[in-house]
Amino acid sequence: MVFFFRFGSVSSSKAHLMNSLINEKHHTFFHRNCPGSSRTRVLMDGVVEIAWFCPSGKYDDKFTHCVAFCNLHGDARDHEKQLQILIEMTSVNVVLLPQLDRSHKSAKTIQKLYKQRKPLICLLAEDESTVIETKKGKHKIGLKNRNQSEVSEELRRTINDCLTESASTFRLEDVSKHSDIRVDEEDDDDCRRGREAAQQMMSLLKNKHLTEIKESFLPHQGKLWHQWCQKNKELHRPQAHETEMDISRKQTEVKIIRQQQHESDISAFIKLFINELNSHDANKKMYFLKWLRILLDEHTSDDLSALHHKYDEKWSVVVKLTENHAKSEKLMAEQTDLEKISEELQAATFGLEHIMREIGQIYESCSSVKENKKDLQFDFSSLPSLAAEMMISGFPLELMDGDAAHVPVIWISAVLDQLIQKLGDQRVFVLSVLGIQSSGKSTMLSVMFGLQFAVSAGRCTRGAFMQLVRVSDEMKTQMNFDYILVVDTEGLGALELAGRSTRRHDNELATFAVGLGNLTLINIFGENPSEMQDILQIVVQAFMRMKKVRLNPSCVFVHQNVSDVTAGEKNMEGRRRRIFFSALGGQPTNGTTKPKLLAMIETENKLHNKIENEAIHEVEETDLKKELKNTNVQENIVTETKKKLNEILKQRHLKKKIDAQRTQHENTLFEKSKELALKLKNKANEETLKKEFDLFWEQSVEKIIKDTLTIKDIDIMRDVKLLLSDVYESASACHWNDSRDIFSVFSYSEYVQLKKSSRFTFYRAAKEILGYSLSEEDEAQIRTFVTDVAQQTDRMIQSYRFSKMGYNISYIQLLTDYIMQRVTEHQAGPVNYVFKNEFFMDLILSLFKKANKTITDQHRMFREANDPVIYVEKKREEYYCIFQKYCQGATSAAIFGEIICQKLKEPIEQCVYKKTARDLAGEMRTDCESMMENRSNLEKHILKTLAEEEDFNKYINYIHNPKDHFKSFIRDEVSRYITDKFSISVSPIRKENIKLLQQKIMKAAHGSTEHVQVNSGDVGLWLKCFTQKLSDELIFSEKDLSGVKHDVDFNLLLDVIKQELPAIIAVGFPYKQYRKAGGVYAKWSITPDLSELPYWKWFVCRFQEDLENHYDKTFENSGNIPDEWRKFTKQDAIESLDK
Repeated sequence: MVFFFRFGSVSSSKAHLMNSLINEKHHTFFHRNCPGSSRTRVLMDGVVEIAWFCPSGKYDDKFTHCVAFCNLHGDARDHEKQLQILIEMTSVNVVLLPQLDRSHKSAKTIQKLYKQRKPLICLLAEDESTVIETKKGKHKIGLKNRNQSEVSEELRRTINDCLTESASTFRLEDVSKHSDIRVDEEDDDDCRRGREAAQQMMSLLKNKHLTEIKESFLPHQGKLWHQWCQKNKELHRPQAHETEMDISRKQTEVKIIRQQQHESDISAFIKLFINELNSHDANKKMYFLKWLRILLDEHTSDDLSALHHKYDEKWSVVVKLTENHAKSEKLMAEQTDLEKISEELQAATFGLEHIMREIGQIYESCSSVKENKKDLQFDFSSLPSLAAEMMISGFPLELMDGDAAHVPVIWISAVLDQLIQKLGDQRVFVLSVLGIQSSGKSTMLSVMFGLQFAVSAGRCTRGAFMQLVRVSDEMKTQMNFDYILVVDTEGLGALELAGRSTRRHDNELATFAVGLGNLTLINIFGENPSEMQDILQIVVQAFMRMKKVRLNPSCVFVHQNVSDVTAGEKNMEGRRRRIFFSALGGQPTNGTTKPKLLAMIETENKLHNKIENEAIHEVEETDLKKELKNTNVQENIVTETKKKLNEILKQRHLKKKIDAQRTQHENTLFEKSKELALKLKNKANEETLKKEFDLFWEQSVEKIIKDTLTIKDIDIMRDVKLLLSDVYESASACHWNDSRDIFSVFSYSEYVQLKKSSRFTFYRAAKEILGYSLSEEDEAQIRTFVTDVAQQTDRMIQSYRFSKMGYNISYIQLLTDYIMQRVTEHQAGPVNYVFKNEFFMDLILSLFKKANKTITDQHRMFREANDPVIYVEKKREEYYCIFQKYCQGATSAAIFGEIICQKLKEPIEQCVYKKTARDLAGEMRTDCESMMENRSNLEKHILKTLAEEEDFNKYINYIHNPKDHFKSFIRDEVSRYITDKFSISVSPIRKENIKLLQQKIMKAAHGSTEHVQVNSGDVGLWLKCFTQKLSDELIFSEKDLSGVKHDVDFNLLLDVIKQELPAIIAVGFPYKQYRKAGGVYAKWSITPDLSELPYWKWFVCRFQEDLENHYDKTFENSGNIPDEWRKFTKQDAIESLDK
């Protein structure tokens, strides 16, 4: 051991000098220029750091012996105990001081060291001399004005000479013999008891060969576990020829393996471990785990080192034989020996991760057979909690078993559930790592985050491990995460995997690591171009797979042990990165169809906004091309967009005309009724007034009907058939009645015929006689096509806004043209068939039958809001009331205030309705069990309801029309919720929304009155200000009262609104309409669930006869129903949905 210390204050850094001796690139010892250092050194003074230099056996080793370097921080005179102990134990003393001076306070100590036989090296900060041996074993070296590297070289050479002469050796454990030294193992009770518990476990491993330990003490992760993994992979990767009977047989085999695994005994070793983990003493438990890891490493390191050496030698022989093209028999024999050594390595590797793997398999076997093990002293369900506590304490947990190449999903899920339960549902950032084997991935993560991934005892990481890192409070605000989950993975290209190191294995591992992580560190070691190319290819493939599942992880390349990068290399790296991002699907450099279409859509949206804002009144192709600038878009797309925008303009003009007519009629009726009222004021009784008003009203309405066209009822299906008749004149009248629902037909074979071709004439003729039968792929392709067309048509119908703009047969023409275009494009593609006319007709009819109610209901809403006869008739009572008040001498302010309140009624109803609907939707997602969480939870409740009702027709509707079924279920759930909760939830929410809206309206009225009075304005200014203040809350325009003229007292107007508003705002809604409230639900994407739950196996058995009748097929031959399926009850089916 070489001991460095200093006396007094010197300008040179002792620790910095020591670092240059051992490794110039690393701060082995903490010094004054390190990050986090300070001049005061409050924490470091008196601390002794130790580091070992271990020679590699090469010619350029700096020291030929294993040397321990000790560094005492601070002035040694202030730390006499440390100085005394280390001087006694050291082989060489190195002291740093200003100058050798007898008057110096440390002179006595220096003289004492000179008299000892141990070598002494004095480093003099104020001396300029080179190394001088003043006496045998005693040297001095000047530091002033000298080159640092020369000083380091002189000091290294001098230390080597002194160590050669010295016979003393250093053992760290001897330090504990000094009475002034406190040792954790002896003085800390928790540490001592933890070590004793770990030693008790290690005593069970005595007299056991290392390769036999796993088989003896960890039976649950042996052959049975590997067999189960293999069978499970086969189950989830079925072959094309496999039947349900084959799959059922494998499922039975999997259950039998789990049962056998469950019957295995728990070893005494594992029992002791579980008992220690169940201890309530957290400190002892932590020491126990740390000691067990240390002792296991000690127990296995020697044998593992020998096996690795043996493997390397055998590998060299195999490589040499391969290069010399040796005979295959000899090469195969050597390769067989190599695989045997690899298996020995796998069996001999034994650490804490294998113990936790065993506990995980105990849990999974118990969970699968739903029974506790007989020799387990407590319920197996508590095991995940123990693993979660270990993770919280900072220990890594195996995420993927590297020996079986399998993720124990049941165990990992249970542990993560326990983590959430203990820590809460925290924000977690997942960081994974990928790299070639032995490139320092685990070491890098351990250094970066202060982790404990296993990198000792000659072991490489197998599988994947995860470790939880808590983010400090100050970093949480910057990172927006509470924890980082660090995932360390097995190295790519691991040679000792006994043949498993294939490209497929590496690709699967890379996909796993990239898919898990928000960010993946790609660790590249050295400058081997071949290795770099290999890992880049694997990583690119993994990221391309992420695009398919719509994940967008990021990656960072970490290049270790690389020389300085030249300008040329930097440019090369730039090119490589561009290639990489292009491979990941970045935007290509050349123009393609996609950017053109995006430009067209953007232009369409821009012009649509201009139409809505009445900035343009006609769209020409030149307008579109001007907006598109130099983008070369196909002519037909421009024409179609122009047609669509002009249809919107046409309907917009129509709507504007209707609105203007309605306002004019209202204002005319108001003025005429006012004139009549003033004539009859105080001159007639109630009966006469009523007769006069009725006569006036009938005459006025008759005139309105003459002046305007009424909005008629519509018949969608009639219009559809009319258009189809024009297209297909030969279509028989009976086809309209015989048309089939395109969404529920079992096969589309009758709708297609073989494409015309000059070849295969006989084949074609036979197909025309016998009928063309579609393949399963073609059937699936057409069904997907039909679903997509239906979804796109739905979107187009929603965009037409019939409730606001009204219906026109031109919309049906647009939709029909779109569907025809899609059908033409599909059959022009790489398919062997074309559609018959019947397909297009049935597709159109099915789509419009489905949309009929939506369009009709929306048009009815438009008609009720805009047809003058209907609208005016609805206003009759309102106008009669105003007429009466004028007759009774009411002021203009009173009348105007009442008119305003009447005009506000409908916007208030809509506002309160929408706000209450949104509030209820949010409440239901919290309180209504079926609406909680996500779409999967909703689907689970739908399936439960179907099972409970056992209605086959509803099942068929769910299978063929899942979206409609979901909507229907949501409507029923919302209606039921409102009925049950109306008094305790719906009514209070509505009342609160009414109260808030009333306050906002009165605030707007007050503000408008003040504004008018300050600016000496009239009714027009008051109305303009009032509507502007409410524009964020209500759809209410001053145009609604544009023709009504009043000269009013604004203070009186305020009082009238305050008095009349409560009666208007206390609206009574038909609450059942709230079932339309689930706007957030209506947008959910309904996708098929390909689950293999027992639920669907029960369904097939329960409705076997119904299914056979419906599809006109039988469950025979390859479609036989396995007997295992018939064991599931309805209760089993419903319970399986919760798993």
